[in-house]
Amino acid sequence: MLFSAFKNQLPTPDEALKGRPEPAFTVPGRHTVLGNPLEGPYPEGLHVADFGLGCFWGAERKFWETEGVWTTLVGYQGGHTPHPTYEEVCSGLTGHTEAVRVVYDPARVSYGDLLKVFWESHDPTQGFRQGNDVGTQYRSAIYTHTPEQQREAESSRDAYQPVLQRSGYGPITTEILPAEGRPFHAAEGYHQQYLDKNPGGYCGIGGTGLSCPVGVAKVDG
Repeated sequence: MLFSAFKNQLPTPDEALKGRPEPAFTVPGRHTVLGNPLEGPYPEGLHVADFGLGCFWGAERKFWETEGVWTTLVGYQGGHTPHPTYEEVCSGLTGHTEAVRVVYDPARVSYGDLLKVFWESHDPTQGFRQGNDVGTQYRSAIYTHTPEQQREAESSRDAYQPVLQRSGYGPITTEILPAEGRPFHAAEGYHQQYLDKNPGGYCGIGGTGLSCPVGVAKVDG
């Protein structure tokens, strides 16, 4: 089946679903926990970071609980299909991964802090899966917005790799690419802050238990 084939390999642009010129749905206005707008434009002085680390329900919660984060929203990134739906992303035929957009105050939390949360909240060595979640949409990814973010993300990966290797893990498979040319498409409203609306819901996020030697992030609670 075509669906099965693209659970374990990325489609080419020609193979990807064609998508649509506008989103097929609207996104809620405000974050249910933080109370701030989900989509931009954001206040001056805030920075944006994009991460994929498996199921975005649990991943988003990791970041909204981090001190200095102003808002978060979940979506789809790194693929070819314009304005995809969840069902399309799950087919493997869009090329996207489930991602979290993190809008943060750099005076309160650094990009290095966020990278520490990212690396320690999942296993970045699993390729097209995260735990029991299998498919290209669960791959580990960092999409950077500045050359400084790119350098810091790559440096943090290089610092974390020997830590993982000493404990028997394989190579990091995280893709680290510029966000430019890889637009972030917000997910449907029911996915936004899903674990706040459904506290007993599925999370799917679990780290290796190994500390990444970057950042000093603090998580509330």
